[in-house]
Amino acid sequence: MATATNTFVTLPRNTNQAHGIGQYAIDFMSNRIGEPDESVLERTRLFFTDAVLVGLSAISLGTNAPCILRSEALEYGDDQGATVFGSPLRVRPEKAVVANCSAVREWDSNGTVFGYNPQLGNTAGEFGHNDFYGVPIAAAQVMNLSGAAALRGMICLDEIRGRLAEVFSLKSYKIDHVVHGAIASAAVYGAMCGATAEQIESAIGMVVAHFIPWRAIRAGKQLSDSKGASAAISSEVAVMSMIRSMKGFIGPADIFRNPEAIWRQFEPTDGDCPFDLVLGENGDDFAVMGMHFKIGLYEHQSAGALHGLITLIHEHPELCQALDQIERIDITAYEPAYGIIGDPAKKDPKTRQSADHSMVYIVSTILRKAMDLASQNGLPETIDETWQALMLGPYDYSDEAIFNERTRALMSRIHFIHGGKEYDDRYPDGIPTSMVISLTGGESFDSGLVMYPAGHARNTTSDLNALLDTKFDRHGHLAVAEPADLIQKCRSIDELTNTQLLDLFNFTLLERTDFR
Repeated sequence: MATATNTFVTLPRNTNQAHGIGQYAIDFMSNRIGEPDESVLERTRLFFTDAVLVGLSAISLGTNAPCILRSEALEYGDDQGATVFGSPLRVRPEKAVVANCSAVREWDSNGTVFGYNPQLGNTAGEFGHNDFYGVPIAAAQVMNLSGAAALRGMICLDEIRGRLAEVFSLKSYKIDHVVHGAIASAAVYGAMCGATAEQIESAIGMVVAHFIPWRAIRAGKQLSDSKGASAAISSEVAVMSMIRSMKGFIGPADIFRNPEAIWRQFEPTDGDCPFDLVLGENGDDFAVMGMHFKIGLYEHQSAGALHGLITLIHEHPELCQALDQIERIDITAYEPAYGIIGDPAKKDPKTRQSADHSMVYIVSTILRKAMDLASQNGLPETIDETWQALMLGPYDYSDEAIFNERTRALMSRIHFIHGGKEYDDRYPDGIPTSMVISLTGGESFDSGLVMYPAGHARNTTSDLNALLDTKFDRHGHLAVAEPADLIQKCRSIDELTNTQLLDLFNFTLLERTDFR
């Protein structure tokens, strides 16, 4: 029985935090500490289900990096290893991890964290995504543990990753946010596999010393596979580092206070780490509770604009008859949204990886779909139903969709505006965005300020379960013939025995050839 009292473990900046993270993970995974509330378990189950379903559809539709890495993993058979999506074959755990994590991240459609915890005064605002659940699944399979242990590992991993995102902004120094996930992956994999705190410290030291990815992987007009596979590659090296450490390889110690490591290089101190680290122990105040769901396939920074647009469509359905009358669409937002998805380089996306980071493309596609729906069947009655009907999926990023003439016509009418301090100060508490659609006759429609769109952790108006059920079902049907059983197993992961957990990904994946 979980307690309602929230308690925490604090790792002060003047201590060896790498060792402390290792000890926390060991204590949490051995049940010496850690009694998360049922709400924490349920939210993690939802994020895990979300991750699996979007990962499976990415493989079934033949996306490049996930298919390459899955094929690579299947070349590394290991009778004591872990499994990849859609196969009963056990493979090297680090290869299962890189394959499954790559598939999960490929669509950029799963969970997101913005590193914001004003209660603790930690508001660094680093990004991050729920890409790393393949790590505790692999550890549980290797160590013959149950689904309950895997779920506990997911909570622990999200806690370490999420709290690091609250205290240190990697993006401010052009470092990719997956570093936080790699550190958490090493700690949780080690704790689940019987490592000592010293061995986990060594592995974290290796990850930080040898494998720091720069945000160069995300720069440029048209993005490469490296962007989507960044979390996967970092989780792979985290597991490899942990395995090496458990065999006796000694990595750098006390890496958070190391004067040559990224923390003190970018934020110099007299010897301490730049931050204290607070990790959840009991109750319902775990980092996963502040993480956000994506209601479809889009860069999460666009969620405020999408909610504003869907609200306008719901309140003013006549907009869906006005393609020729729409003169301009003004979207006002904050940094970093303005710089990332409003980047002029993304005004003419030619690949799916660039289109899903293009505000003008994402908004125009939703509006074009609404116009199509209105002309065919009419618009739904509620905002939630409108979200469900217009939910963006993989086929909205096919070549045919990206170069749709009506979408392109709408894209040319969108103007992206930086809202300045008024908007910037409201992020990352929310996703402050507003939209004004102006018609040629002078009439305009204003969404007002959107802070907490559907899927946001602080949204209280949307039916999250209904929205996610639709998302799970659609991605599931892209990947397997009958997804209901798989969805139920993921939604009740902690009820699975080790034998059932080993069999979780043993199903036939559909191979769709119509997605380009």
